[in-house]
Amino acid sequence: MTDPIVRVFADRASMGHAAAADIAAELRERLSYQLAVRMVFAAAPSQREALDALVAEAGIDWNRVTAFHMDDYLGLPEGAPQRFGQWLREVVFDRLPFKDVHLMRTDGDPELRAAEYTALLAEEPIDVVVLGIGVNGHIAFNDPPVADFADPKAVKVVELDETCRQQQVDDGCFPTLADVPPTALTLTVPRLLDAGRLFCVVPGRAKATAVRRTLRERIGEACPATALRTHQACTLYLDQDSASELA
Repeated sequence: MTDPIVRVFADRASMGHAAAADIAAELRERLSYQLAVRMVFAAAPSQREALDALVAEAGIDWNRVTAFHMDDYLGLPEGAPQRFGQWLREVVFDRLPFKDVHLMRTDGDPELRAAEYTALLAEEPIDVVVLGIGVNGHIAFNDPPVADFADPKAVKVVELDETCRQQQVDDGCFPTLADVPPTALTLTVPRLLDAGRLFCVVPGRAKATAVRRTLRERIGEACPATALRTHQACTLYLDQDSASELA
């Protein structure tokens, strides 16, 4: 077990640029000896600075990169701005010439959609994951009540806990708690940790307690992000606000 590298920056902008530079360097290196790279993206306002900076990075052959995302709500109509696939299209997927973008379908039978996405993910190894941490310590939509560090599934249907749903309101994604869908599809904790390299971008004072718990509390499902400490190659990118409880 290797604890994550923790990098702290003065503000969100410098944090985002540093994360993007490291992600870009990893992609360039892998593309120098691999035919293709497969990566998974988180969708959240916390990721915006890093993704904007990543789009501006030069020297990456995006035509050899296949993109996935790690979770999405069930029950939202096609094209709804709150859908994570839609958000990622606007922020990164439609701004770069990816080889393929596999959007998570949420129509029809959720279990069938989970199985379909599981099959897509399993076609080749996942090289890179760009993720965040929720205020309740979730990674993807693995909230404490549903997180399972030994989950046999790669993608599953989950019930979102109230803290997670309230975060979506506080982030400005939904007007009220009642508007936030109660269920979602998510990559599981083992599926996320099966990637070669993790870049975890976590700005903001609202995340300070979750960051402290991630790095200081016992590893376990009560704070799902503690699982990051079991990964061999994970870096956390923080700003002064999110790092404020580490002193």
